[in-house]
Amino acid sequence: MDKLKGKRALVTGGGQGLGFAIVEELLAAGADVAIHYFSSEAGAQELKQAAAKTGRRAEIFRADLTNENECVDLVKRATGFLGGLDVLVNNAGDLVGRHSLGEVDTAFWQRVMAVNLDSLFWVTRAALPFLEKAGAASIVNLSSLAGRKGGHAGSLAYSAAKGAVLTWTRALAAELGPKGIRVNAVAPGLILGTRFHATHTTQASADETVRTIPLRRAGTAADVARAVVYLASEYEGFITGATLDINGGVYCA
Repeated sequence: MDKLKGKRALVTGGGQGLGFAIVEELLAAGADVAIHYFSSEAGAQELKQAAAKTGRRAEIFRADLTNENECVDLVKRATGFLGGLDVLVNNAGDLVGRHSLGEVDTAFWQRVMAVNLDSLFWVTRAALPFLEKAGAASIVNLSSLAGRKGGHAGSLAYSAAKGAVLTWTRALAAELGPKGIRVNAVAPGLILGTRFHATHTTQASADETVRTIPLRRAGTAADVARAVVYLASEYEGFITGATLDINGGVYCA
């Protein structure tokens, strides 16, 4: 508790799923949080109200992160509210849909890259001056098990984007390390109870995957959120450029 007291965090895609759990965990750790959302306003408002009851500062900000100008504006509004930035969690992303190579047209490919990769680039670039000013700052990027091993059928574009997030994390950690900014990633596996898997994963597929997991269960959003906050709060630490796999042991890099 309170290990992030006084720290200022921005979470993209914070109104539902993993982002919702990450915001909850950041607030519990003492951080003030700018909560980005696109379509999940109700969840974002719920978090804002919960923060007020605990004395934490939180505000919600809507933006379409596939639009560069809106990414820049989001960071401007969020840092204006927070008074700076210590922690950036690039959580926003989506599989968008399942298509094999022959079904993937250019518009779909570009959409998946915009949601998962372009948005991360634009938000991080806009946030950099504020993270540099903070002195000792932290970026945590959300990748996926799909970025490690290619994902299930129809996730070619998503897997490519999430694999790029892992390389981006390593490259950015090397670039920003001298500035005191740590950059790490998490790569969740099957995390049930989220809109992502409710939309893109059948019950039969989930059951089959669980049978292959050494821990014999799917993950929860809280499993991911704890890992994100650990990486975010490891100030003066020595962890950067790392990816923490959260998959119950089904894949070990």
